[in-house]
Amino acid sequence: MTTIDEIIDNFELLDEWDDRYRYLIELGRTLPELPDAARIESNKVRGCASQVWMTTDVRPNGAQGPVLEFQGDSDAHIVRGLIAILFALYSGKPAGEITETDAEALFAKLGLREHLTPQRSNGFRAMVDRIKSDARAALAAA
Repeated sequence: MTTIDEIIDNFELLDEWDDRYRYLIELGRTLPELPDAARIESNKVRGCASQVWMTTDVRPNGAQGPVLEFQGDSDAHIVRGLIAILFALYSGKPAGEITETDAEALFAKLGLREHLTPQRSNGFRAMVDRIKSDARAALAAA
């Protein structure tokens, strides 16, 4: 899986937005296949114009608190790329770190705010809200 630092570096290397969109689509293609059994109503992310499914696996990690691993998919290529960026940022991290990490700052740094439709931007925020909500729930249950 591509790290968030590699994604940031690659975005900075690409001058044209057509190239950045292609890279975003390529990132989405790197997502592992989401099993059909996970494509259920309870795994849908509300607030996305596209179909987005996300699962969260919580595992204990001693004093650091629970660590969350995410898996997801979308029926839209660019949205799959956004999912890949969010998973690079959040997946495999402790729940406390997830709640403190600002995806909006990354969104702005990559220039996505100015180059995505309002619906995709809202969907991005909905996915972040879902991830952070799962992290808060994991912390509360720990």
